[in-house]
Amino acid sequence: MQAPLLSALVTLLGLMQVSWGAEVVTPQQQASGLVTGSQLQLNLRHYYSNQHSQRDTYLAVHNKDLMQPTRKRITWVQTAMLNYSSGYSQGWLGLGMDAALYTAVTLEHGHAALANGGDRVLVDSDGDAVKTWSRLGVGAVKLRIASTQFKLGRLLTENPILRYKDNRALPSSFQGIALNSNELDWLSVQAGSFQRAIPRTGAGSEHLTTTFGNRAYSGSSISYLGASAQVSHDLALSIYGSRFEDMWQQYYLGATHLAGESAELALKTSFNYYRTQDHGKQQLGFIDNHAYSLALTAKHAAHSLTAAWQQIIGNEYFDYVWESTGNYMANSLYSDYNSPNEKSWQTRYDLDFASYGVPGLSTSLWHAKGWNIDGSHYQGDRHGRNIGYNVRGLNGAKHNENGLMIAYAVQSGALKNTVFRSIIYNHRASSGQIDGSYDEFRLVANVPLDLF
Repeated sequence: MQAPLLSALVTLLGLMQVSWGAEVVTPQQQASGLVTGSQLQLNLRHYYSNQHSQRDTYLAVHNKDLMQPTRKRITWVQTAMLNYSSGYSQGWLGLGMDAALYTAVTLEHGHAALANGGDRVLVDSDGDAVKTWSRLGVGAVKLRIASTQFKLGRLLTENPILRYKDNRALPSSFQGIALNSNELDWLSVQAGSFQRAIPRTGAGSEHLTTTFGNRAYSGSSISYLGASAQVSHDLALSIYGSRFEDMWQQYYLGATHLAGESAELALKTSFNYYRTQDHGKQQLGFIDNHAYSLALTAKHAAHSLTAAWQQIIGNEYFDYVWESTGNYMANSLYSDYNSPNEKSWQTRYDLDFASYGVPGLSTSLWHAKGWNIDGSHYQGDRHGRNIGYNVRGLNGAKHNENGLMIAYAVQSGALKNTVFRSIIYNHRASSGQIDGSYDEFRLVANVPLDLF
């Protein structure tokens, strides 16, 4: 058993003793049984995007043995996600299972529209769309003691280190084991170890690789241990440690403070910090960077205004596992603003129309800018190590984006809880910046149906 997971087990046992000593009623004591507590839900998602590249950014279409440049990419997919979650058997030890079957139908399968291979839809070796594909997105056995859960299998993870990615027609998931303990109402403890990723546009699983580094190298597993505490009514803290085998070690610290009341004026302060260093065989060479962000959000009634600052200190990208969004930084938008030595700021305005008689309708408008990107001092391949990050050509690169999101959640009727979301953004980058220059429109509808 890996050290982080063993430490988690010891921590959880201590928490259980405290909880049991207080004679509180735990979720497991309230278990209604495997079948009685079961839930079956079908989520129908309609995903459409229309993307055009600008400036010196080009997409590519597979044409026989060549990749032909193009400016346009259209993605149009209908998916169905059948999610089953059993209840827990009764007794001091509860048993159960979770399963989710994902199916996708590609509605736009014209060859010229499917630029950049299988980045958004599943394609075959000729670059043609696979018209339908399915996979087991979630499949796990679960155990529960008191208020502590243990899951083994394919899971949807949610924490600052490994968080499933859900910005396409289907979400990703990860294969491994996870612990989640809530024995104290003010403290949540998580631990896990994962060995495979199930990609958003794939039908199987793959090795764990990096998002921004050399993807020729992979790590055998990623393990983490962390806790989130509601220290007081106004202050919440999170701390995590992780190890991506032979790639990096990463630590996270997060803090959120709330002051005031939104009816008059409320202020939310959010701080996020990541520390990343190379580990073991150094598959990505030497790594040594810090990443932090600070965001201030002022809220009055239906209106919220956010100002955020973010900075990377180090000569590599601030990185995380591919198919994950293990990034809680404030300026994680279309771009992550995570290049070597990059500085960035963001302004954002959010409006909730419930105060104006339209509950469920909301909008967000943002602008972000990143500059000072400099990888010219990269030395991660010294002493014969692998070149983990191809950044030496970046010196003075910059970029910016504008975005508008409009969302509506149906409040009643047969389509209650259905969410329609549209996003329009543009991103402009200087030569070499990894995210390129694009205009894009996305429309996504999620229709959840409770079957039982």
